[in-house]
Amino acid sequence: MHPADQLVLIISRIYRGGLTTTSGGNLSIMDENGDMWITPSGIDKGSLKPSDIMCIKADGTIIGPHKPSSEYPFHKALYKMRPKMHAVIHAHPPGLVTFSIVHQIPDTRIIPQARHVCGPIGFAAYDVPGSEALGERIAEEFRKNPEYKAVIMENHGVVLCGEDISDAYQRFETLELCARTILNAKTLAEPTYLTEEQMQKHEILTKPNFSHFMNVSYPSDERAIRKEICTFVRRACDQGLMSSTYGTASVRWKGDDFLITPSRVTRWDIDEEDIVQIKDGVAEAGKTPSRAASFHYEIYKRNPNVNAIVMTQCPSLMGFCTTDAKFDVRTIPESWIFLQDVPKFPFASQYTNAGEVADTFKSRPCVMLANDCVVVACNSLINAFDRLEVAEFSAKSLVLAKSLGELHPITDEEVEDLRVAFHVGE
Repeated sequence: MHPADQLVLIISRIYRGGLTTTSGGNLSIMDENGDMWITPSGIDKGSLKPSDIMCIKADGTIIGPHKPSSEYPFHKALYKMRPKMHAVIHAHPPGLVTFSIVHQIPDTRIIPQARHVCGPIGFAAYDVPGSEALGERIAEEFRKNPEYKAVIMENHGVVLCGEDISDAYQRFETLELCARTILNAKTLAEPTYLTEEQMQKHEILTKPNFSHFMNVSYPSDERAIRKEICTFVRRACDQGLMSSTYGTASVRWKGDDFLITPSRVTRWDIDEEDIVQIKDGVAEAGKTPSRAASFHYEIYKRNPNVNAIVMTQCPSLMGFCTTDAKFDVRTIPESWIFLQDVPKFPFASQYTNAGEVADTFKSRPCVMLANDCVVVACNSLINAFDRLEVAEFSAKSLVLAKSLGELHPITDEEVEDLRVAFHVGE
């Protein structure tokens, strides 16, 4: 894909996701010729076209119909500082701006994959936007640690780099998820962060350990499931219910065989050929299934009525996953009817105690795994997705309600009325 097309694709994702404004933020790509492709200054981020993208040639010549971003100086400084990096993202996402104005850095130990994706993070002192001085301050911060690929900008936003634009975007989205998770958690209670021992144990437990089989067949019903999974994963990404680096979906095919999303493939970009078939607990050759595939297999074996599973990290739900706060779904009738009570299991339980977690789905559709994710298991993918949406909306309402006063949940008697009226548990 041409650099201009890549920039338009990513800036549209950032804008649609509410992570920048019409005029805020800028992205660039350095191509193999030493030419920088960068978003223009003063052009609506919600309607950018490839023809709007500016090119600054290696010799300094500017090509394109507009002015290049006014933040061009720090892009230039960063590429000089990090010659192996070929993409830069600068934006003002609400979560990270919140950290920038209190002069703090998000602790990426809040969720397991974040430290690996984001790496260590710097903090650059304030200077005038678009100035050479700001570029120098950012470059100086990156100079302090060769492992820095992300820097919070004091009272400004964030700047991140990557080996390509996808790498930079994954880092950007993951760091913002950390920021929002911490903010939501602090609204509810004091966040719990993962220890070094937990992080190391997680790395060991999640190493790929799947056998593979040859001679895979792809009948029409199997191909239809692949299409369904891809459709819902993209939809989840669009709605902020999955991120580039985290989110697993699977659908039962026949018996205990199922199809599942792959490991280490950007969720936005998953296509039907990436989906992995699991047959008799063994993965199709040439593909690496999600690290949670064994856990999904356990759920399907123990729950014949479960036909679809979704595991993901949503900002409001993760506020509850990372604190001791109770996720009380007795907010409105729909929430309790769809979710009932949502238990929380200790971190890494899907690997160390998979059977007990899997058995929970005999009586309810949703569980939380501390500092990791929410898991929804239902009779269809559309119902799993619906319950995930209800769970995140309920969690968001509870986070927002915290600032108003004491929660008044639906009473036990009213819950019993709902149980009878909607045949819950039958």
